[in-house]
Amino acid sequence: MRIFKKIIIILILFLFCSSIYLVRGGYEMYKNALKNESLDDVIYKIKSKDNYTKITDMPKMYLKAVISVEDHRFYKHKGIDLIAVSRALISDIKEMKYVEGGSTITEQLAKNIYFSQDKNLKRKVAEAFMARHIEKNCSKNEILELYLNSMYFGSGYYTVKEASNGYFNKKPSDMNDYESVMLAGIPNAPSIYNPNVSMSLTKKRQKQVLMKMIKYKTLDKKEAEVILNN
Repeated sequence: MRIFKKIIIILILFLFCSSIYLVRGGYEMYKNALKNESLDDVIYKIKSKDNYTKITDMPKMYLKAVISVEDHRFYKHKGIDLIAVSRALISDIKEMKYVEGGSTITEQLAKNIYFSQDKNLKRKVAEAFMARHIEKNCSKNEILELYLNSMYFGSGYYTVKEASNGYFNKKPSDMNDYESVMLAGIPNAPSIYNPNVSMSLTKKRQKQVLMKMIKYKTLDKKEAEVILNN
């Protein structure tokens, strides 16, 4: 019994020390990223893109689809969604590997503009610090706008305007509901859900987005069916 208690104590100490190491390392990574380039400078560079699109020039259906499938609590949290993190942690423990991160749109923006795409726990901590920094300095709509102008849509498209032009030969404001929902699902895995790679997989992902929209009451089933049959 004493040996068991000692093992538990050792495990707790190990987890405590590991947590301190990760938090400290992530914080240093976050501070170094800001030291290399301030948030204001990064935002200026993104907004200076020729294909930058304001959120007011994007279809409401597209914005609702993005939020539903990427971060349905976007307007409720402050950069970090503890509910999503807890859910992701349970999934990771079940799989015994890092499969789900529970990242918010703000954390994804932080990753896109400051960090690598590699799955790394220290980077995840840095993302969380950066997400809080972004939330303190930007409005929710600005964060969403920056996110949609700094993510990868496949086929070499890095903004919503490039993607809508490339896939549908339309500017973002002209996308219909069918196209809006389709485009919202691509960034999850652009090499898989890219219409230029497999339209069948793109449509499968589109249905998944619609199911999320129904789940989070952004659409009802009849509205979803109308979009699919468009």
